[in-house]
Amino acid sequence: MDRELEELTAVARRAAAMAGEIVMPLYEEELTVELKADGTPVTEADRRAEEAMRELFARETPGFGVLGEEQGESAGDGRHRWVIDPIDGTKSFIHHVPLFGTLVALERDGEPVVGVVACHAVGETAWASRGGGAYLNGERTRVSETDSLGEATVLTTGPGSLQRRSPNGLVLLSREAGLLRSWGDCYGYLAVVAGRAEAMIDPVVNPWDIAPFAVLVEEAGGRLTTWAGVDGAGEDAVATNGRIHEELLEVLAGEGEAG
Repeated sequence: MDRELEELTAVARRAAAMAGEIVMPLYEEELTVELKADGTPVTEADRRAEEAMRELFARETPGFGVLGEEQGESAGDGRHRWVIDPIDGTKSFIHHVPLFGTLVALERDGEPVVGVVACHAVGETAWASRGGGAYLNGERTRVSETDSLGEATVLTTGPGSLQRRSPNGLVLLSREAGLLRSWGDCYGYLAVVAGRAEAMIDPVVNPWDIAPFAVLVEEAGGRLTTWAGVDGAGEDAVATNGRIHEELLEVLAGEGEAG
């Protein structure tokens, strides 16, 4: 890994840790929840954490652009852009369920090169840099070696959105997968990177929801594509250990008999 990328990975990890220091004291409190224009919830914890992260980036990487869920995009040098989500899984956060986290990614020349996911409430942080491998709490991590969907644990953020996207696919997946669970949002991708689950699927994602995971999943030996099989992040996502990827894409497309 080149020296610059190593230093930028350290900045990303610091930003994620800083967000955790802000949001965790608020985790057990009764927060006021507002609804944004798209109907998704937001709290003061989201806003305060993103503001602190942006201040850190301004100090450590002046000139870099920033795209965040709560404050939109700040233009930069055109080459580097941070993509952040201070609390991915806000619904879990406000219901005091620990499957939420902070996401930090760095794009260089339009390509993701650093990814961090910090699941503060469960005490786990995974990070990766392009060509530098993937780590979980300081130890190298790899995806699982399971090579059959019938033996795989498959995760998704919400079965409702999956049903709306592919009704036949959901029926097939419920039948074909070894285990189907809704341990979703960022924790689902962390589980794939850690080798605990074989797949995490999202019918709809925003850039800040998925930005870190192309690097994290690939550096852990897995694969991340769109539902159409295009490598990298898009408007939907399928992250796997690589071994069950094509089989899973076929099932999500509803190819087969659901009856």
